[in-house]
Amino acid sequence: MLQHTKRLASLIIKGNVSSPSHRFGVAGVFFHSSGIKSKLKDDGLTLSHFISKSSGVDINDRNSGGASTVNQDGSPDIIPAAADIGDEFNDIDMMVTDAMSCSTRPGGEKSNSLDELKHPFLLHDEEVPTVKFHIKTYGCQMNVNDTDIVRSILISHNNQQEGEADENSPNLRFIETNDEIQADLLLTNTCAIRENAEQKVWNRLRELRSHDRNYPLSSLNSSDIPVVDSTTKEQRRQKQPKDNKKRIIGVLGCMAERLKEDMFKDGTADLVVGPDAYRDLPRLVSVLSPTVESKNKQPKVPTERAVNVQLSLDETYASITPVRSNPEDVSAFVSIMRGCNNMCSYCVVPFTRGRERSRDLTSIVDETRRLVEEEGIKEVILLGQNVNSYHDLGESKRQKNRGSSNGNSTTYQTSNPGFSNMFRLRDGEGHRFVDLLEAVSDLSPELRVRFTSPHPKDYPPPLLTLMAERPNICKHLHMPAQSGSSTVLDRMRRGYTREAYLELIDDVKQTIPDVAISSDFISGFCGETEDEHQQTLSLMEQVKFDQAFMFAYSMRGKTHAHRTMEDDVSQEVKNRRLNEVINVFRQNVQERNDDVEVGRLRLVLVEGEAKRSTPQDKMWSGRTDQNKRCVFPDSKEFWSEDEVRQLLSQAPISVENTNGTLKTSVELSRGDYAVVQITEARGHTLKGQALWRSSIVGFDELVTKGNNLDVTHLSDSVLRKQVLQS
Repeated sequence: MLQHTKRLASLIIKGNVSSPSHRFGVAGVFFHSSGIKSKLKDDGLTLSHFISKSSGVDINDRNSGGASTVNQDGSPDIIPAAADIGDEFNDIDMMVTDAMSCSTRPGGEKSNSLDELKHPFLLHDEEVPTVKFHIKTYGCQMNVNDTDIVRSILISHNNQQEGEADENSPNLRFIETNDEIQADLLLTNTCAIRENAEQKVWNRLRELRSHDRNYPLSSLNSSDIPVVDSTTKEQRRQKQPKDNKKRIIGVLGCMAERLKEDMFKDGTADLVVGPDAYRDLPRLVSVLSPTVESKNKQPKVPTERAVNVQLSLDETYASITPVRSNPEDVSAFVSIMRGCNNMCSYCVVPFTRGRERSRDLTSIVDETRRLVEEEGIKEVILLGQNVNSYHDLGESKRQKNRGSSNGNSTTYQTSNPGFSNMFRLRDGEGHRFVDLLEAVSDLSPELRVRFTSPHPKDYPPPLLTLMAERPNICKHLHMPAQSGSSTVLDRMRRGYTREAYLELIDDVKQTIPDVAISSDFISGFCGETEDEHQQTLSLMEQVKFDQAFMFAYSMRGKTHAHRTMEDDVSQEVKNRRLNEVINVFRQNVQERNDDVEVGRLRLVLVEGEAKRSTPQDKMWSGRTDQNKRCVFPDSKEFWSEDEVRQLLSQAPISVENTNGTLKTSVELSRGDYAVVQITEARGHTLKGQALWRSSIVGFDELVTKGNNLDVTHLSDSVLRKQVLQS
């Protein structure tokens, strides 16, 4: 067990991981009355592009961090936490733009060795208590990456116990467990962009607390947990030891930041940690643990509740190397900036994530290099709430960069003159997003690079040109429109008009001809008329987006819309308009894929077996350069790239002149690039036939720039090859 922990901890770049200044996330576990382990409904990793429902409750703005005890009257008494966290964010006028696109992160294989621990606060060496933790994640890619950061902070704390640590450092060891039942610390990393996601968390927390009361940790000391338990709740309570230890239920992330101490209502949570306070997690856990002593052997006074929800102006976790949940994934997230300075009327993100601050370029490049060289990553996704507004102001970065119009980076440049900024402080020297994208793509020509979630205003011409020039920068752009009406966009404070957006679309398609464009849409925003709704439908018809995230609007507390506008579109009208938006998109995407994709050769990064794959009918699944899911059957008859070059040098291709030139066929595996001919499109998903195993450079030479490639003849030759080798 210790070796496993050391192996994970060895991945972490040493940094000041103990200084308290960040947030955390919770996980869940519960028991059936039968005593059999069961998991709560798997509703994590939900889409969080937009607002769907909201309570519209105005929460008191209490940006404080600390622990709490219980007064004689039973009310919580918040004790401020001593934390070096930077300046507190408390700007009620700051609003955010687009929330990040969400995706479902695939889970990795679970280590059985982590499930062997049976006792809470297991003594590792008869001195240091061990806390078993479990994390469940809701929300966007940023939350997935934050969970990896939290895992890293907890595991790296173990290294501090073995080395030279501060004498006041919490005397704890943390081990992650996949068995929710055996966890001492249940963390849930939350999303606050929509009320529906928050309601799921509340339901989960109530279930966790209920099961913790009925099945305390002290009842699990014995390995003979009954398979069938027919006793009543009162009988079970009578059998429980008097010194029951309850699990620590913690809430991390945006919901924790938005609701703060209100997360403690009804006793559902013990620990509340915001996105910028994750470094403080070991200390906060220690004050909730009555058995824990600090390094200097001073006893810790146990508390009932602990909270740190202070936001920072400079925390980026640049010194933390995330520990990924599934090291076998071929793609990895790299966070490049946090927070957002845009002021969209509908969004709560500035109040849960704070102001924009960017990591230094060198640390991002170094992390990506490590992922490529040490973990074999084939694709990296650069993350940020407003990723393409990245701006590294480091002193060592005062140099000329390609990202500006006048030879240096002192002048900020929008996509076109039709876009504006409500946040004025974007000028200045340093590296822009185009500089970072160039540096990351320079690491390896075989490393795919994506990024999310951007704002349409930050696509200056140099960025589009770089994307067109580099084969390893994916030809997919997320360009959240939100609405097709200029008047609605003005009320949303988006900073552009319909005409400016369409001009940008034209520039993108002209510069990157084979680009795929995705977008976001909100139906039923404050004051939206039927004519304004129809303008959104016409925009969708004109652009024909390849992917879209569509939601009905509902008010979120603290936002500009909540303070100054009326949510006057009925839910019935919102739902009807949303259905119309969805129907237009579905029709357009099917027509576009039939027209653009079917018959084309696409480079697919193989991510693993498809969901419906079977041993008898093995199917591969991956994504194209345009970020479209592609499924194709496995075969032992894939060509190598060298074979394809030989075949293309022979014109015309025939059975006679290919006989004797075919090499041993190659097989595909996870992480390979495959050239797939698309044969069918079903909505978002493409189906096809793989022809050969390729590389990014080879595909660019043979297909993208290969004007003489006859796809039909090449596809026919696959059948000839099977005949020749049969």
